[in-house]
Amino acid sequence: MLTPEEKAALLALAWQSVRHVVAGAPPAAAPTAPTALSPALQAARGAFVTLKAGEDLRGCLGLVQPVRPLWEAVRDMAAAAAREDPRFDPITPAELPALRLEISALTPMEPVAEPSTIRPGIDGLYIRRGGASGLLLPQVATEQGWDTATFLRHVCRKAGLPDDAWRQGAELFRFTAEVFG
Repeated sequence: MLTPEEKAALLALAWQSVRHVVAGAPPAAAPTAPTALSPALQAARGAFVTLKAGEDLRGCLGLVQPVRPLWEAVRDMAAAAAREDPRFDPITPAELPALRLEISALTPMEPVAEPSTIRPGIDGLYIRRGGASGLLLPQVATEQGWDTATFLRHVCRKAGLPDDAWRQGAELFRFTAEVFG
């Protein structure tokens, strides 16, 4: 679990990165606050950064696997969500005051042996088969009011797979996330 100080450092870093890339500069440098490079923030962890304008999604990108220190993953995914999400136009300077930012720091993935044990709103899902993969964060099921079957169907769709791919040999994983913003 991240401390309130570590969460505050990550949020400040994410906002700084968004502001930098929107202004045409590179993402923010390493954080400098005393807790900013704590062992928890230096540990490799998957992370997603979500940007919203009101209730409308404006960008959401992340790293599924723990391949970078958490602080780096948050910095880079904040910049990417602002400028590189292919579903949206890049964020403009005029949009910054109305944006909300949310960080999802992921726990390690674990295989799902029994889909009936999936807890919508607590578990996130990641599915892959062949070269296709898709991920839905835990909060998506809550926001959409989905039950387990609907959550499974939508993670398959996110991957571009048939709705029941989770029954037909696709690998299915669960994770939880510390979500804050």
